[in-house]
Amino acid sequence: MKLPALAPWQVLERKQLVQRSFLTLWQDRVRLPNGATIDDFCVLDTPDWAAVLCITPERQVVLVRQYRHGIRATSLELPAGALESSEPPLAGAQRELAEETGYVSQSWQPLLQASLDPARASAQAHFFCARDALCTRSPQLDASEDIETLLVSPAELFALIESRELVHGIHIAAILMAERRGWL
Repeated sequence: MKLPALAPWQVLERKQLVQRSFLTLWQDRVRLPNGATIDDFCVLDTPDWAAVLCITPERQVVLVRQYRHGIRATSLELPAGALESSEPPLAGAQRELAEETGYVSQSWQPLLQASLDPARASAQAHFFCARDALCTRSPQLDASEDIETLLVSPAELFALIESRELVHGIHIAAILMAERRGWL
């Protein structure tokens, strides 16, 4: 079902508030289609990123465990990372999987593309499923990464979601999409 487009907001003025290596925060003054204006609507620009639901030949799912300062806690997640400038999403997913876990796969399928926060952020997340993945080397982590790799069964994966040990919402959406398609 294709719904008709709604009229976009008109940007009357844009001011850059913050510029860092991985983000730009903008303050927009916008006019809504009904004529109302919002003087300080903030929009966050960050790079798109890619993530991988990686499944081994034994039907184990590869997860990474790392500290996330935003929630001030350890998080279980799918292997993921920011795309490099003009890097295609699949290439970024393959690179991130190999760098973070040492796993590679010859069988890749698109899984999900989703907005992280369509109200206030521009980034898109690109999810892929890597099947029959094998660990071929040690992870090659960046200096800022402290990551552990775990293997879990599909049943354990859903238990981790229910127990709130895996809390990354968009990752959960990708896992549920894979379950719906019968891939788990």
